[in-house]
Amino acid sequence: MTDVLRRGRASLAFGFFAQGVAFALLVTRIPAIQDRYGVSDALLPVFLAAVPILAGVGSVVSERLVRRVRPSRLLRWSQPVVLLALLGVGAGDRMAVLAVALAVFGLAVGALDASMNMLGVSLQRAYGRSIMLGFHATYSLGGILGASLAWAGAHWDLALWVSYLPVVVVLLPAALVGSRWYVDGGGGDPGKSAEQGGGRAGGGVGFKVLLPLCLVMTFAYIGDSTVSNWSAKYLQDVLGSSEQLATVPYNVYMVTTLVGRAVGDFGVRRFGAVAVVRGGAVVAAGGFAVVASAPGAWVGMLGFTLLGVGLCVLVPQTFAAAGRLAAERGGGPGASDAAVARLNIFNYVGFLIGSPLVGALGDAWSYRGAMLVPMVLVLVTVVYARSFGERPDRYGGGHERPRTADVGRGSNGL
Repeated sequence: MTDVLRRGRASLAFGFFAQGVAFALLVTRIPAIQDRYGVSDALLPVFLAAVPILAGVGSVVSERLVRRVRPSRLLRWSQPVVLLALLGVGAGDRMAVLAVALAVFGLAVGALDASMNMLGVSLQRAYGRSIMLGFHATYSLGGILGASLAWAGAHWDLALWVSYLPVVVVLLPAALVGSRWYVDGGGGDPGKSAEQGGGRAGGGVGFKVLLPLCLVMTFAYIGDSTVSNWSAKYLQDVLGSSEQLATVPYNVYMVTTLVGRAVGDFGVRRFGAVAVVRGGAVVAAGGFAVVASAPGAWVGMLGFTLLGVGLCVLVPQTFAAAGRLAAERGGGPGASDAAVARLNIFNYVGFLIGSPLVGALGDAWSYRGAMLVPMVLVLVTVVYARSFGERPDRYGGGHERPRTADVGRGSNGL
């Protein structure tokens, strides 16, 4: 069983990595996509907003699907759809094709994000120690690689399909092969998962119980979207940096996010999830404070670096806490899966709110003042930190840690 879990962990980590590459290739080539299809500046926000909205729909649908099929199957088939939709974005030549490709991408991403985190939560319970941050670290690594490939494509003026095709050709078969070793909860038996709570709409884990975690997820993604959408403009327009220097903060943010997640699981095991989440929220709020008060570009970059260190721990630990809450209420894998799917919706809520919120406040007030709003929202996470559990070695609120055998076989019947 140890070998099964190890293979399941490695294959899921690769799934996170592939998703990081694909998403970065899409969002970092938005100007090229706009030029290829002739999308106007007025219409572009509609296309961009449609992706997270449809991803939220995909996450809602996933909650219902996993009552009948294993999350591993949902992940196995949603990941190729995401990659093929990405290729469709690059290969099309009409706006209608772009609309269809982005719609498919959004729906599939919602299912993919939900199912990946479902499997991550169940594997963490099987291991009996924190490993969720490691999965998200591989996503960050994939994002860095995807952004680098996008830079290379833009630098050499490659057509979008030329940039996307080699990535899809490599990642798609690798993801399909790796999916043979995905590990589900409930012994890989969908009937057992439903019996243990999946058939009771998440075993009673409703939005009221999940509300603190939903707020934390929303606030974390408001902070993340602020960095991704406004760091370059802020450094250049507010702090007077050069255009080249303005591209540095987001790259630094991505690297510090990777490093923070790579070592974060050790922090959770040593100090507990509550302390790590509180510390991350305080560091992130401090980063926003430094950005808002920075006298120059280099101090501003220090603030964005602190944001990467602080924000990186919040999302993985929020998913892990949702699984723990489901276990506290006696639910089986189905209850945990439903809780993760519901929580995943607020990933996209935060993404949709963050960038327009900062932009509107910046235009109406000032961009320095606008940075204080995500600072306050992230700091509110400290209030909800108790929802993240007391000790890293006691998942399920004091219940006995599940035996490895309870998580069971890989999705291929091993």
